[in-house]
Amino acid sequence: MKIVYQQGADIERESMRIIDEELCQRGVCLPLEQEAVIKRVIHATADFDYVQTLSFTEHAAVRARAAFATGVSLITDTNMALSGLSRPALRKLGMEALCYMADPAVAAEAKERCLTRAAVSMERAAREYPGAAVAVGNAPTALLALCEQIASGFRPALVVAVPVGFVNVVESKDRILRLCREQEIPCIAALGRKGGSTVAAAICNALLYQAAGALDPVGRAAALEEKRR
Repeated sequence: MKIVYQQGADIERESMRIIDEELCQRGVCLPLEQEAVIKRVIHATADFDYVQTLSFTEHAAVRARAAFATGVSLITDTNMALSGLSRPALRKLGMEALCYMADPAVAAEAKERCLTRAAVSMERAAREYPGAAVAVGNAPTALLALCEQIASGFRPALVVAVPVGFVNVVESKDRILRLCREQEIPCIAALGRKGGSTVAAAICNALLYQAAGALDPVGRAAALEEKRR
């Protein structure tokens, strides 16, 4: 088999063309404001099920992009999701991204209170970054902690709710999505068991690239460098 594409930008662009072609074959027309997010998740996972399972609160993607453009902080539940975020896009937008999972104080508090580090991390995020965006790709306990914080007044700029697994996963996603709809908080959730840190990073990167004007992979480097000159 002949290898045609070897440059990263060309591979990504061709991947997106293939995704568009297969979506068309399936008779799928994505909502314009959600298209970039859904396609990037498919690109990251090669799984077209996300066309059906990704759920958005009203204008979630539009509102998230607007928040990113203002430089809000972004907090993840795993260092894996954190490492998958586009650093150039974060820099251009003036956004701080962080994860508390490896913080010794979080580990100590979690042990003392018999909670997961993910839950304590979300409590700390709500306390220290009250307007931050939050991306959860692994721990349903993080989503359950977020529900408690939202009920107590926390208003994140965005909740990405895509943990993967079997225990409390479906229930936690359903609960956070319902609560975010009630409180008019932007939320993007992957319903069902599927998800993961890769999906969380993909959703965030789609929004980061759009907010930074760098969605096209071929022109991305120049678009992300422009503001720094």
